[in-house]
Amino acid sequence: MGLRSIIGKRLGLGLVRRRKPFSTATCDGDGNGNAKSINLYSAVNQALHIALETDNRAFVFGEDVSFGGVFRCTTGLADRFGKARVFNTPLCEQGIVGFGIGLAAMIVNEAAKFRYRSGNQFNCGGLTIRAPYGAVGHGGHYHSQSPEAFFCHVPGIKVVIPRSPRQAKGLLLSCIRDPNPVVFFEPKWLYRLAVEEVPEHDYMLPLSEAEVIRQGSDITLVGWGAQLSVMEQACNEAEKDGISCELVDLKTLLPWDKETVEASVRKTGRVLISHEAPVTGGFGAEISASIVERCFLRVLIPFSVL
Repeated sequence: MGLRSIIGKRLGLGLVRRRKPFSTATCDGDGNGNAKSINLYSAVNQALHIALETDNRAFVFGEDVSFGGVFRCTTGLADRFGKARVFNTPLCEQGIVGFGIGLAAMIVNEAAKFRYRSGNQFNCGGLTIRAPYGAVGHGGHYHSQSPEAFFCHVPGIKVVIPRSPRQAKGLLLSCIRDPNPVVFFEPKWLYRLAVEEVPEHDYMLPLSEAEVIRQGSDITLVGWGAQLSVMEQACNEAEKDGISCELVDLKTLLPWDKETVEASVRKTGRVLISHEAPVTGGFGAEISASIVERCFLRVLIPFSVL
């Protein structure tokens, strides 16, 4: 069953859905200065260039990063900043993250607890872990997963997922400059597909602040990352049948913006949460539980997680 069909079902209508790339014209960000139309992986590359250029304490290391990486996100970094700051590691994700936090016990046992253990006296030094996520045609069994819910269960870290090139650059720079450890998931499906004008200068976008992409009055749709493209098209098709959809992009999953979601659900009385994940244990269930706790009497009908 398609997402647009689900929207119609929640409102008692029979609908069909069409899928095509998400229009990112509504993305936020500073529009001042020069801007150039680029895709998402190029926006990530720009952010990494700026991070290395503006902070001599910053390093980039990982599998094949010195020649550009599998997704080309680190192209040109080693040539510009040298192999002392941009270097390859062995094919061992645990070793990469362990080295990043001082050869400790990786993300959950050490990185997330540094500030708690020290009474806020020290942290991981602005640790940001970039990772691709989501399904893609050639990904196979091991490279088509959406593990964000695992990390959302760990207090002390932040989880951020952009939906567009402009967001990717601004949010990544915010993550790098945040004192907390951050897991920054990049949607593989959008690396080359999502293209928009991105300011060339240094800018940041706020973390833990959801964005209402489009206003509506009949139903609230909540999502993040690549799924926003599917949801945007569902909203457009539903509008043809007289259904007014309000679309909310969380951007940050941990800690997430409950107030913006709650305000939208109280306004529309209906909600659909859609994201890439296994059937059980997805982060949509956490959002659903929060809505039940905070907005139960304002929801007109049972809501869905798709």
